[in-house]
Amino acid sequence: MKKLLVLVMLLSLVLGSVFAQGGTEVSADSYPSGPVSVIVPYSAGGGTDLVARALVDAAKANFPKNIAVENRTGGGGAVGMSYGANAKADGSVITMITVELVTLPHTGTGAGLYYDQFKPIMMVNSAYSAITVQKDSPYNTLNEFLAAAKTKTMRVGNSGVGAIWHLAAAGLAKTAQVTFNHIPFDGAAPAITSLLGGHIDAVTVSYAEVASQVDAGNLKVLAVLAPERIAATPNIPTAKELGYDVAIGTWRGLGVPKATPQPIADKIEKIFTEASKSDAFVKFMNSSNNIIDAMDSTSYGAKLAKDNDMFKALIEELGLKQQ
Repeated sequence: MKKLLVLVMLLSLVLGSVFAQGGTEVSADSYPSGPVSVIVPYSAGGGTDLVARALVDAAKANFPKNIAVENRTGGGGAVGMSYGANAKADGSVITMITVELVTLPHTGTGAGLYYDQFKPIMMVNSAYSAITVQKDSPYNTLNEFLAAAKTKTMRVGNSGVGAIWHLAAAGLAKTAQVTFNHIPFDGAAPAITSLLGGHIDAVTVSYAEVASQVDAGNLKVLAVLAPERIAATPNIPTAKELGYDVAIGTWRGLGVPKATPQPIADKIEKIFTEASKSDAFVKFMNSSNNIIDAMDSTSYGAKLAKDNDMFKALIEELGLKQQ
């Protein structure tokens, strides 16, 4: 009798596992069966927000119950990404994860955020810092700006303490042996607004984020912190060619909570991979000076781990970890 009871229990466990797997497959096949939110951890109008909205717009036909971008700002990106990491693991919440996912934890400002809380979906694009000042600024070259920084305190805006544009400015300052007054904002857009208003001396956000104001004649870019000149702006020099060996930039991609069933994650990856190749998205990225730098989930996962180690070392070297 005991043997029979054990066999019944084992059979129940096996059947339960089979049905559970079948349920996952059904939910993946029917995904999305409800509305979906894409969390952007920065303010509306910034580079991450604009890329996310263009990507979501290109994918919206695959979300019959609606898909919408939701901005959750604060903490240099930590607030929004923490929300996304702890959301229900059913594909109803997708997060635009950025390089801050592997920088903030090492500065002590990540509020318990770690890259392995996410299951990576795909990387979408990458961008490098552009040292940007007002059009009527007295500084016309990076060398002039850095020379002035040796005699006065330059107020340099970024997208949050420990965020990538803070690291970009800090890396440049260390290389040039100057000191900046780092002014944090909840994203690039408010930092640029502050620069336009004359409240700060420069920003170190991406070129794509300042491009419209540069084209309008309101701002000018002194240099980019890229390994080589950006194709869209071949006349703007890199800091490296001017004698400052620093290249720091961001990447953006999609992630879902770690416990999300793999079949659902795979379907999300398929949908957004197709969206990233659409004519509408490619046209937007090219016209806005954003670099498409797509990477599948496996490669993106490896990059997260590698960059986590790299930025941990950089942040320690720069002495930016808060106690």
